[in-house]
This record gives sequence, C-alpha cells and structure tokens, in this order.
Amino acid sequence: MRLPARLLQRDKRAHKKMFGHALILAGSQGMLGAAVLSAGAALRSGCGLVTVGIAQGLNDTLQTKLPPEVMTCPLPETEAGEPDARAVDLLLRQQDRYTVAAVGPGLSSSEATRQYVLGMVEGWRGRLVLDAGALNALAHDRGVLKRRRFFSVLTPHPGEMRRLIKEDLDARLAKDDAFRQTVAKDFARAFQCVLVLKGHKTVVASPEGEIFINDTGNPGMATAGSGDVLTGIIAAFWAQGCSAFEAARYGVFAHGLAGDLAAGKQGELSLIASDIIAALPSVLRCQTGDEDAS
Repeated sequence: MRLPARLLQRDKRAHKKMFGHALILAGSQGMLGAAVLSAGAALRSGCGLVTVGIAQGLNDTLQTKLPPEVMTCPLPETEAGEPDARAVDLLLRQQDRYTVAAVGPGLSSSEATRQYVLGMVEGWRGRLVLDAGALNALAHDRGVLKRRRFFSVLTPHPGEMRRLIKEDLDARLAKDDAFRQTVAKDFARAFQCVLVLKGHKTVVASPEGEIFINDTGNPGMATAGSGDVLTGIIAAFWAQGCSAFEAARYGVFAHGLAGDLAAGKQGELSLIASDIIAALPSVLRCQTGDEDAS
C-alpha cells in the first residue's frame, strides 16, 4: 500500500489552514502523556494545526510537556478537576474552528468524564475519532452513536470491543481472525461508523461492508501509548481530506510501518510509543520515494 498523493504532495502556495485543525480531547490527572503522544503524532502526520482540550487545572502542567507547536484550550472543570457540562458547551460553540476532533486518550472513567464524552459525541457536528476513555463511556450508551448524523471512527482494542458489544469474548477478539472481521463489519454497519479493531492484523471496517486487514506492525508495539499515537495519525489524515475509511486504513498502515522501522532500530523489547512518532517522518519520506524505510 502507498499513501495517497493528497497526503504527500503539497502546493507551493500552501498554508497551514489547508491541512486541517485537529482538536484532541485527551489527558487527565496522571495520564497527561496520552495527550502529548496524540498531539505529537497528529503534527508529525501533517496536520496543519493541533489544539489539545484539557481541564483548566492541568493546562499549565500540560503546556510544559507538549511540543511548542501545539495549542491548548483550557476547559471548565468539576471540583475533582475533570471537564464538565460547561466544557461541552464551550467546545460545541467553538467547533467550527476544527476539522476533526479526537476524544478519549488518557481520559478517566469517572461519571463526570462519561457525561462529558457523551455530550461531545451527541453534540459534535462533524468528524470524531473515539478511543480509550471515550469508548468506555460509549459502552454505557451506544445509542448516542446512532443519534449522530456525522461520521465517527472508533479504535477499540479487544477489551474495549468486548465492552462495546457487551459480550465476554476477549480471547476470540484477540486471536480468531475471521471472528474479528465479522464483529468489526457487523458493528460498523449497525452503528454507521468506521471500526478499527486493533491487534495483530488490525481490522478496519466501513459501514458499507468494506474491510481492510493491516499487515504492518509488530509485537513491540504492544506498549503504553501506542494507541494514542494511532489516534493522532488517523485524526491528522482525516483532517487533510481523506474519507473516514481512508484515514483509518492509511493510519493503521503508517502506524504499523513506523513501528516496524522503530523496532528495527530499537528492537521490539525496547520499543516505546514515542519511538513510533520519531519514525513517522522516515515512513512518510519513504512513501514519496525520498527515502528507504527498510
């Protein structure tokens, strides 16, 4: 597979707003790294502008950890320091500023966060990438997906998928390739979304029944933060004009290829998520023919 020309070729008169603005709602007390990884991956994947929405009490700390190119949006919070209904209202009023929103990496599992996520999913009038904490919230109210009139991309690992389909099928979701494809295809059709079922041979399914099976990646990528990186890549590709299904399949392909390149340098045992981000420029240069990523 090769990435499409619209991701790799830029007009000489291009400016940053031509390549999308990603809003990333991620991070909580003790898990700010997820926001850093998602935002960094989105930047390295070509997104023109990236903003992280974070509870205002964590904003100053997060800004010391983010790449200097990333903006932040401090959000109203509860007494416990989590975004609340006022944060949803603020973001929905501002949503025309953004091309895509990614929700979930590093979010807590509290009731306040659940209501924050569900409010965003139901009210957001545009593209949404949903991962991690957002998926856990959706497991309590899957119907919010059916009430949306806009596309969503969901990126569950097998445990999150089990909670979404409300069946105890972890082993089959991790190891049975045919079953994984069936579950992904059925869920994507039922909830009119693009479903990325992560794992060995990640499955990407569209609501129209299209299936893509990824063949890049390695066991070293089973490490903290790898999924946060994938969320940022998919959001960036979608922001740059790909369809939801294209952004997901190109995203998992590039993510896995970057992981393979990083493992070649660091070894699978020592691979960490930030190594995947560091390898993205070489992967994208390889796709243009400027460099060999082997």
